[in-house]
Amino acid sequence: MIYVIMGVSGCGKSSVGTQLAEKLQLPFFDADDYHPQSNVDKMSAGIALTDEDRWPWLQKLNSEMQQWQQNGGAVLACSALKQAYRDCLADNLAQAVTFVFLKGDFATLLSRLESRTGHFMKSDLLMSQLATLEEPEHALVIDINQSLEAIVQNIIKEI
Repeated sequence: MIYVIMGVSGCGKSSVGTQLAEKLQLPFFDADDYHPQSNVDKMSAGIALTDEDRWPWLQKLNSEMQQWQQNGGAVLACSALKQAYRDCLADNLAQAVTFVFLKGDFATLLSRLESRTGHFMKSDLLMSQLATLEEPEHALVIDINQSLEAIVQNIIKEI
């Protein structure tokens, strides 16, 4: 099984994904690690990615996900902001993908981004991500206004 922990920057995808993978005894991958340097450079400069920027990245992730599925599954942290992006990620996979949407309010997300260091995603891109976000209809929705441990336990309980 592949679990995609999704949402905008600052929602806790990497933290939740790491903990969930540990509990499920699955490998964890961060989609940020698969961005080409050109995407990283744009985001570091405060420039929002376009769909054209994202498609090769999403297709690369889909290829990786096919391999992870053959190897027993994985947990992936990925923004997956639009339904079309989620469709691309799940395309041609033998088993269904479980999307877990980490949902938070603007103030919480902004506070988290402003306190984060060492990441290429700038807090001023949050509005762009929220404008792009298409909340998923078929996903487990988790409120991020609780402890990391509670979030992970709620996910495990629901899957």
